[in-house]
Amino acid sequence: MLKSMRILAITAAAVLTTGVFAQNYPTKTVSVVVPFAAGGPTDTIARLYGEQLSKTLGQPFIVENVAGAGGVTGTSRVSKSPADGYTLLVHNVAPHVAGPALYPGANYDPVDGFEPIASLAEAAIYVVVRKDFPATNLKEFLAYAKSNPGKVSFASAGSGSATHLACELLKQQAKIDMLHVPYRGTGPALNDLVSGKVDMMCDQGLNVGAQLKANTVRALAIAQDVRSQAFPDVPTAREAGLDGFVVNASTAIYAPKGTPAAIIKTLSEALFAAGRSEIIAQRLEQLVSERPSGNRMSPAGLKSFTAAEHSKWTTAIKSGGIKIN
Repeated sequence: MLKSMRILAITAAAVLTTGVFAQNYPTKTVSVVVPFAAGGPTDTIARLYGEQLSKTLGQPFIVENVAGAGGVTGTSRVSKSPADGYTLLVHNVAPHVAGPALYPGANYDPVDGFEPIASLAEAAIYVVVRKDFPATNLKEFLAYAKSNPGKVSFASAGSGSATHLACELLKQQAKIDMLHVPYRGTGPALNDLVSGKVDMMCDQGLNVGAQLKANTVRALAIAQDVRSQAFPDVPTAREAGLDGFVVNASTAIYAPKGTPAAIIKTLSEALFAAGRSEIIAQRLEQLVSERPSGNRMSPAGLKSFTAAEHSKWTTAIKSGGIKIN
């Protein structure tokens, strides 16, 4: 009896301590890990929201870039960090959920190994080709690729990146064979597309927008169900003849598994308010991105979306025999 009372007392004290700790959160600098190099879309969005969180919650939210292995290095680090709310992960959802399938050494569960907090932004993927490619629309492109198996080359920002996975999904759904040419980042990949050294690329509007406006590359389709406000003349994949090819470069924020629910709630509410602010709306428009749709800005909504994306990309990777070069 006495032993049971001691256990109950210890448990109650632990719960009380956690509750007080969560109510006072944050009391010091929060590290926001981005598992990619500085300057990319994920990094830019992390810094944008980090600045707003710093203003709202009164403590610095500092972005730390921990690049390597397609995002696995930084993600693994966060998964092993203390679950106290002072180390967070901002990641592109596709490579986040695909990491363990692509890298056998990734010893974390992208769905159940983290506490989802909120989706931050969504950006549609564009199918773009070099300006002199012998196809004027997606149907012609797919027909050309089928007639020339393995000869059409597609660039990516690196093996396992969102740009790589999007084109691999296109290959599977359209039943075509293309040659993957991985680069160290979007910049050099896009440069070689503009110069004609590679044939096509699947990338978000922030990266290819300037080239589209300058007519140095051509967009054949956008991989979502509705046209983009930024480039309304670009048809959706469905309109262009490939139904079901939908890929969003979604950026989201997660915490290590076991982070107190009160901390997740504090962060979620602050991020929801930031996402509805005019400052964020204007900046996302400049980034050719949008605020998340549906309930993805909530922890439960992000959890469901992450699980669905995990199933989608894991299946695609296994079905396509995708391996890191």
